[in-house]
Amino acid sequence: MRRRDLFGLSAGAVALAAGPARSAPPSPAPHIGPRKPGKLKLGCQSRPSSDEHFAFLARFGVTNLCAAANLADPARAYPTLDELSRLKEMAERHKLSLDVFNPPVLGSTHIDTEKHPAIMLADSPERDRDIEGFQTLIEHCAKVGIPGVKYNMSLLGVLRNFEEPGRGGVVYSGWDYASAKPAKPLTRAGPVNADAFWERITYFLDRVVPVANQYKVKLACHPQDPGVPATGYQGVDRVLGTVDGLKRFVAIRESPYHGLNFCQGTVSEDLEDPSTQIFDVIRWFGQRKKIFNVHFRNIRGHRNHFVETFHDEGDVDMFRAMLTYKEVGFDGMLMPDHVPVLPVKKSGGAYAYNLSAEAEDDRDGHLENFAFAYGYIRGLIQAVEHVA
Repeated sequence: MRRRDLFGLSAGAVALAAGPARSAPPSPAPHIGPRKPGKLKLGCQSRPSSDEHFAFLARFGVTNLCAAANLADPARAYPTLDELSRLKEMAERHKLSLDVFNPPVLGSTHIDTEKHPAIMLADSPERDRDIEGFQTLIEHCAKVGIPGVKYNMSLLGVLRNFEEPGRGGVVYSGWDYASAKPAKPLTRAGPVNADAFWERITYFLDRVVPVANQYKVKLACHPQDPGVPATGYQGVDRVLGTVDGLKRFVAIRESPYHGLNFCQGTVSEDLEDPSTQIFDVIRWFGQRKKIFNVHFRNIRGHRNHFVETFHDEGDVDMFRAMLTYKEVGFDGMLMPDHVPVLPVKKSGGAYAYNLSAEAEDDRDGHLENFAFAYGYIRGLIQAVEHVA
């Protein structure tokens, strides 16, 4: 017998004498502390403002709202004090906190279809009349107990020009600047370069931020969705379509009541590599307390070419993003928006896709995707509450 065989037998004999082999002790489970309710809130701004819809929101874990009032006269630019009060009372019936008001002016509509365009067109004296109405809105929100107002400063609305099929038959909407061909070379605003756009923004802020300071109501502006090259689109240079533009914006009329409806999806659309860049952008604005509420959505792609996806399949690590909001001490709403669109069943068994702005009101399936979004965001919020 060779020496190595002898040593092998000896080792085996020792093992047998020692009895059956014991498995290594299990490694200790990672320590997960008790979940402590944090500052992050699950919110939503989907329409309509009705008892049925507010019950739907509460059912799926939404606790905080951005909502619009139901106006007796739809042509009116601003709600009355009573209309605001009824909206707040409706929210409270469903144990929802109305944190942000969505006014009928300064929306994300294209200027050619906007019913109240004077502020963005710089048309005086109508512009001053509408700004005075906005000032009154701020005062009324304070009286009713609504702590914030969201708005847009947009001429082009939300730009999308192609669709892409997604999982389960949904449709993702996208933007490809290289192939974009506007229906008209200019809007009714005509050419609007950067200087002209900044003048309109500053004129508005100079008149509304002091009122917001007086009544302690936060004004949250949405970025322009998406950004375009400085050469513009339809003759418009979208100055709030870059991170540098947003930094300049929040520095105008510095105030704790002047900040952003931080649309993470839109800001991601403005980056060359959102999967690595978005977190430092969140930090920059979050550390300065300029993020008042968040549109928490994901995309696949980058500046000038992207599609909007479900939260769990885009390029951005949404758990890491949620951790970053917690890191900077954000204490507002995280809301889904622009969820992928479900096919809507039509008569005769055929299907069609509804990508219009009214799709949020579709009771035949579109809200199913919102329900998925609520669960996903709520799960992330609860997960980061465990993290030290």
